[in-house]
Amino acid sequence: MKQYQGKTAVITGAGSGFGLEVARLAAARGMNLVLCDVQADALERATAEFAGHQVLAQRVDVAKADQMEALAAAVQARFGAPHFVFNNAGVGSGGLIWENTLADWEWVLGVNLMGVVHGVRLFTPMMLAAAEADPAYEGHIVNTASMAGMVNAPNMGVYNVSKHAVVSLSETLYQDLALVTQRIHCSVLCPFFVPTGISQSHRNRPGEFAMTKPTKSQLISQAMSDKAVSSGKVTAAEVAAMVFAATDDEQFYIFSHPKVLSGVQTRCEDVMQLRNPSSPFKDKPELGEHIAELLRGA
Repeated sequence: MKQYQGKTAVITGAGSGFGLEVARLAAARGMNLVLCDVQADALERATAEFAGHQVLAQRVDVAKADQMEALAAAVQARFGAPHFVFNNAGVGSGGLIWENTLADWEWVLGVNLMGVVHGVRLFTPMMLAAAEADPAYEGHIVNTASMAGMVNAPNMGVYNVSKHAVVSLSETLYQDLALVTQRIHCSVLCPFFVPTGISQSHRNRPGEFAMTKPTKSQLISQAMSDKAVSSGKVTAAEVAAMVFAATDDEQFYIFSHPKVLSGVQTRCEDVMQLRNPSSPFKDKPELGEHIAELLRGA
C-alpha cells in the first residue's frame, strides 16, 4: 500500500500491545480506525485516545463467528470495505502438551487461529469486491503469528500449534491472492519476546473455558513466559513500525528478531536431512537441564 489517508484499518486486539501501537500509526497516517478487543476497559481507553479521529469501536471475541460477522457488517455500513486488516488478537498458554485440557485447546485455537480465519473469510471478499469496483483500490492483510509458528519450543505445544496454523493460513492466503488480484497483499507477523500483555492473557479467558488447577509444567511455562516477555528489548511500537514498513513494501514475512531465524534454519535442515529434531537448548544446555530438573521435581 502507498496511500493511507482516509482509508480504513480494522485492528483486532486493539486495546493493548501490537494492536494499540498499530492503531496509533494508522491514526497518524490519517486512517479511519475500527478497533476491536475482548477487554472492554482496554478498548474504552484506546477509543478515548483517538478522539477526533473517525473511530468504530466494538467489543468482540474474535473466536465467535457471530460477533465477527456483526463486526464485518458494521464496518461495511460505516466505512465500506477496509483497506488494512490486522488480524492480531491472540492469547498464550503453555505446559506439557498432553496436560493441556480440551478447554485449553478450544480457547487458544479459538482466538489464535479461528480469530484469523474469521478475519480472512469475512474481510477478504469485501476487499476483493472493492478492488473489482475501483481500479484505484489497494489493500493489505496482516496476520499475527509468532516465532512459535516457525519453530517448536517445548512446554508450549498448544500455542505452537495455533501459530503454525496461522503461518500456514497466511502463506496460503498469499498464494491465493496472487492468483486473483495484484492489488491486495498480505503479510504474516512473527514476533519473538516483546513486552506486551500476552503472558497475562488468561485475564480474558472466558468462564466457559475456565482453567482447572494448573499443572507443574503450566506453572513453569507461565513463569518463564512472564520473565521472557517482560525482559524483551524490542518494543511493541517498534514492531508496529515494522508492520507498516512491510505493508509499504508488500513484504510478506515480518520478523521482530531476525537473529533467531537461525532456529528456523536448523529446523529446516532437520527436515531436509531427515534427522531428529535438534535440541532448542544446544546453545544454552544449562537452561534445558534446569527446565528438565524442574519438571522432574529434582
